[in-house]
Amino acid sequence: MDMGTLTPIAAYVVAVLGSVLGLLSAERARNANRTTRNWWIAVAAVSIGGLGIWGMHFTAMLGTWMGANVSYDIPITLLSMVVAIVVVAAGLFLVRRYGVNGDTRFWPLAAGGLVTGLGVAAMHYTGMAAIVINADVSYNIGLVAVSIVIAVVASTVALWFTRKVSGFAAVIGAALVMGVAVTGMHYTGMYAMSMAHDHSASVVIGNSQELITSLIIGGAGVSVIIIFLLALTSDDDEGSEEAELLARVMRRTSER
Repeated sequence: MDMGTLTPIAAYVVAVLGSVLGLLSAERARNANRTTRNWWIAVAAVSIGGLGIWGMHFTAMLGTWMGANVSYDIPITLLSMVVAIVVVAAGLFLVRRYGVNGDTRFWPLAAGGLVTGLGVAAMHYTGMAAIVINADVSYNIGLVAVSIVIAVVASTVALWFTRKVSGFAAVIGAALVMGVAVTGMHYTGMYAMSMAHDHSASVVIGNSQELITSLIIGGAGVSVIIIFLLALTSDDDEGSEEAELLARVMRRTSER
């Protein structure tokens, strides 16, 4: 397989962008009131899972030549996106529910990282299962195991960042680390794959360029929407909403 030269850089940029938007959204979730907190967690899951992980995967695949035309099964491709978003959301909700209010126990973070990491690995290999190619595909079990370990560790670190990191400079630094982890998992999984081409089989009509380009354009659109959401709201606004809600409760309590 030829991984290209510029594509890994582009994939890393996509992973970092998704991580930045996800971390900023998670920061908003920490400071939001109950009405908006779950929405911000959902936005963070779409950012990290949908763009940072899933979008990175298919950006990387855009520059991967497998020695023959490649087509993608669209339902399985979309399923891999759903898997990425759902598992990241599950990890975020798990950590938020059991790891707040100064709780320093490690197990909620470890559990969230394990669930999310296994889901990220499932997303990668589901995405690879969507490939239609005239070849017998096999995997090196050892490298697959390494890729899963990387996914779990990366997910645990990512969830820790969503709890602890605040401020734009810190978010950028954390996103750069997350980008390395996410792309590292992807390329480890890719190197675990081997193919034996069947040259006697009929030629596959490739749709990879059109499909992946469309997915990247869609991801760019989602990114713009999330950036607008972040720009149109502020932590100060959400903090004032929380303060106003608390003041209202206090007034009602005193009136009784």
